[in-house]
Amino acid sequence: MSTELDDLDVREPRPGLRRDLGRHELVNGFIGFLFSCTGPVAVILAVGQGAGLSAGVVASWVSAVFCLNGVLTIIASRWSRQPLVYFWTIPGTVVVGQAMAAGTTWPETVGGFIMAAVLLVALGLTRQVDRVMHLLPMPIVMAMVAGVFLRFGTDLVLAVDRDLAIAGPMVVAFVAVSAVPRLARWLPAVLVALAVGAVAVSLADRPAVEVSGRWLIDPVWTTPTFTGSAFIELTIPLLITVLVVQNGQGMAVLRAAGHDPRMNQVTGWCGVTSLVAAPFGGVSTCLAGPTNALVTASGERRRHYAAAIWCGVLAIGFGLLAPGMVRVITTMPEAYVAVLGGLAMLKPLQGAFQTAFSGPYVTGALVTFLVTVADITVFNIGSAFWGLVVGVAVSVLLDRDHRDSRNSEEKS
Repeated sequence: MSTELDDLDVREPRPGLRRDLGRHELVNGFIGFLFSCTGPVAVILAVGQGAGLSAGVVASWVSAVFCLNGVLTIIASRWSRQPLVYFWTIPGTVVVGQAMAAGTTWPETVGGFIMAAVLLVALGLTRQVDRVMHLLPMPIVMAMVAGVFLRFGTDLVLAVDRDLAIAGPMVVAFVAVSAVPRLARWLPAVLVALAVGAVAVSLADRPAVEVSGRWLIDPVWTTPTFTGSAFIELTIPLLITVLVVQNGQGMAVLRAAGHDPRMNQVTGWCGVTSLVAAPFGGVSTCLAGPTNALVTASGERRRHYAAAIWCGVLAIGFGLLAPGMVRVITTMPEAYVAVLGGLAMLKPLQGAFQTAFSGPYVTGALVTFLVTVADITVFNIGSAFWGLVVGVAVSVLLDRDHRDSRNSEEKS
């Protein structure tokens, strides 16, 4: 009887958002937003710079993923009374840079975004998400992700070697904050590195940063071009990263916090939002694992949704000011953007390696990683796709004993 009453207390009464938005929710939502507008944005800027995209196109990309995902976060969290923070796929963003380096044009890239969005909607409506997620072993997928992420780590090292005056203080600041876990919990280390780097640039003998111009949202429409090579090289890896890497992680985080989102609904909303964002440069939407972990870090479980809504409101505000933010950062020295992107990717890169090489698919994961890092292009299709194909094939042939031993251990 007491258990039933406790359950009723959790769900009822349903107080208004204003009462649920307390100190914990305000702080957690703000920290989740800070995480999303530092490292992940640095990844977009690094990819855009490497692909030769104009500042206007990159700003439109940032505006789309912040504004539209902020709106989705508010609607989904308010409707479900659960913390459902949506942003964009970071591994997918890096795959975009790799695809464009292999020759995919920006209109073809946008076409790849739209094709991925349509497939996400279809999977959500047909309730086939779980079946697709089980087709590829997670270690193989994360080995591909590790191979795609590796360039950010090597670019970080090269930036320190080439421009120590800018990169050095940023790395020192990042390490200093990260070395104090309690401080890093409230103050993102990448944000500190960003600020220290800006000071280093101002003190160095460098050209002045241009800050004049438009600051408010200025969407740039790109008419998509649909090609088979973009579908294989970009759409398929995007679909895999959204479903297996990002949404899988986000669902695990939320369930560990006591929430129960519906995977098919989550996937469908990711597809709808991605479809709207794509023509303006927005990469595929996903359920953000790290940000959801931050907004559910403390406070009452039934009030977590309020922190997610607050995070969504802040995201919309940032998206509206994206042109000014992007222009300032992209006019910084090349080392500044490279270090920001590299520091932001250290934790994801570490997690990708741990997942890839700690399971029963070690040989396949290694081959996947090597093929992806080799950056080969076959039939105008980049190495992320071929890494998955070759890795799965090798794992089927050579990892059988490892899988059988692991299964027997689990049964015993």
